[in-house]
Amino acid sequence: MAVLVVYSMKRIEAMVPNMRRRQVVEGILQAGAKGVTLVESRGKGDGERPMVKGARGTAKYIADYNRIDTIITMVDDSKVDSIVSAIMNTAYRGNEGDGMIFVSTIDEAYKISTKEKISSLS
Repeated sequence: MAVLVVYSMKRIEAMVPNMRRRQVVEGILQAGAKGVTLVESRGKGDGERPMVKGARGTAKYIADYNRIDTIITMVDDSKVDSIVSAIMNTAYRGNEGDGMIFVSTIDEAYKISTKEKISSLS
């Protein structure tokens, strides 16, 4: 009887305020991810908008968007819970606008340098 082993890879995206960037990335790496991709972005959600100064410093207005970072990592299914927990623990402040985490399944992955299909990230 043959045993089929299926490796499941997940993509985790965390959208967090940019002031939490360093702590979240360190938490993700300590939880077992091999790397991250960081995208500096802006968003509009539940969080309060900051008050910003105009170009000459004389006018003040409320920003249309908050500065956020989208931190992306790909991991084996077995590491999802620990990485999500690390993100929650480092980004949580109990405020609206603390961020969001999205977990999705990766159907296929390929390494461009070797042109090979990847079946596991470990």
